[in-house]
Amino acid sequence: MATFVPSHTDHERAWHVIDADAQVLGRVATVAARLLQGKHKPRYTPFLDMGDHVIIVNAKQVRLTGRKEQQKLYRRHSGHQGGLRERSAASVRARHPARLMEQAVRGMLPTTKLGKAMYRKLKVYEGPDHPHAAQKPTRHEVS
Repeated sequence: MATFVPSHTDHERAWHVIDADAQVLGRVATVAARLLQGKHKPRYTPFLDMGDHVIIVNAKQVRLTGRKEQQKLYRRHSGHQGGLRERSAASVRARHPARLMEQAVRGMLPTTKLGKAMYRKLKVYEGPDHPHAAQKPTRHEVS
């Protein structure tokens, strides 16, 4: 008996909507990363992009626990000496509220070409509206 190995054309991509209003950032990010990778499907294959599309709405109202709003730092480096830039979560939320969610989900995906393909299927919106109604997304609850 041969082992069944699915190909990248053997699956349907569904669309999911996650409402992040008053939800904890990490909880929402883990659910989204799991859906993007396709780990919720019975035919999950680690070396194929089997995941679905994920839409996250109300990213502006996501909650951070403890004192992370002031203490959590987002770092980036220009590559030059002294080029390290740090911002607190509060300042990132003030300028780009969706970026908190995008960075949290990106950190949970593989750091490969496959991970980049999974990340492209993530759509994050600050408010409750999104332009993907034609895809008939299903509502996904965060527990």
